[in-house]
Amino acid sequence: MLKSMTGYGRNEAVIGTKKITVELKSVNHRFSDYNIKVPRQYGFLEERMRLLVSKAVARGKVDVYVSVEACGEADKVVTVNEELAGNYIEALRGISEKFGLENDVTTSVIASFSDIFRSEPKRDDEDELWAAVNGVADGAIEAFTAMREREGSRIEADLRARVDYMRSLAADIDRRSPQIVADYRERLYTKINELLEGREIDDARVLTEVALFADKVATNEEVVRLASHYDEFDAIMDSGEPAGRRLDFLIQEINREVNTIGSKSSDLETAKLVVTLKGEIEKLREQVQNIE
Repeated sequence: MLKSMTGYGRNEAVIGTKKITVELKSVNHRFSDYNIKVPRQYGFLEERMRLLVSKAVARGKVDVYVSVEACGEADKVVTVNEELAGNYIEALRGISEKFGLENDVTTSVIASFSDIFRSEPKRDDEDELWAAVNGVADGAIEAFTAMREREGSRIEADLRARVDYMRSLAADIDRRSPQIVADYRERLYTKINELLEGREIDDARVLTEVALFADKVATNEEVVRLASHYDEFDAIMDSGEPAGRRLDFLIQEINREVNTIGSKSSDLETAKLVVTLKGEIEKLREQVQNIE
């Protein structure tokens, strides 16, 4: 199944004390380009996410956003500035001694000096956090891939219909080829009769000229190669592998054969068929630019 290069997927979950959100979106690009954004304190997640996404996306510009938020205060660690607390205790003792006051310094008294406490985020275990993020990311990638496959399926249906139509156009060109030679032979005899004014015509010379013309305008080789290219087009789409680049190259080969047919033919009907084929080639090319 073909995949579109455009897609979107999002997943979030609360795991333990963390709310984790992973979001992916992609657009067309000639190559693979991954832009990973993670919270600054979790920079170690960036490369792991890049490796994970690269397994799911072969081509396209992919933006990945990872959010990790603490739920409540459970993820914080409280530390005490012991030196500052000691300074407060010494100062209180000094006041007690100087003014003859009761020295009733207790923990609750010291705790009232809030600047001795410092609240910091708890340091996370990297492997444990990655396991949680990885699980959420898998869900986002699954949704992202499903969207790309749905769009790819629509593109594939359009491509197959166009290739089948192009097959019929090539068959029309092939059927038209003998008639082109017959029409040329008839026109040649008519012209010679006009010039000779009823005198005997050298049939051998005429047949030789017709044979040369037939060889010059023959397109059967190009039609056979086109048929081979169309079959290869179908095979690539059936392969289940990233197909965009290969299909793009194949379209160039198809275009080359059609151009050759156009350059050989002086027949109006064939010229019309060639113009229609070239229009379909451009539509194929536009669609293929959206494929991974």
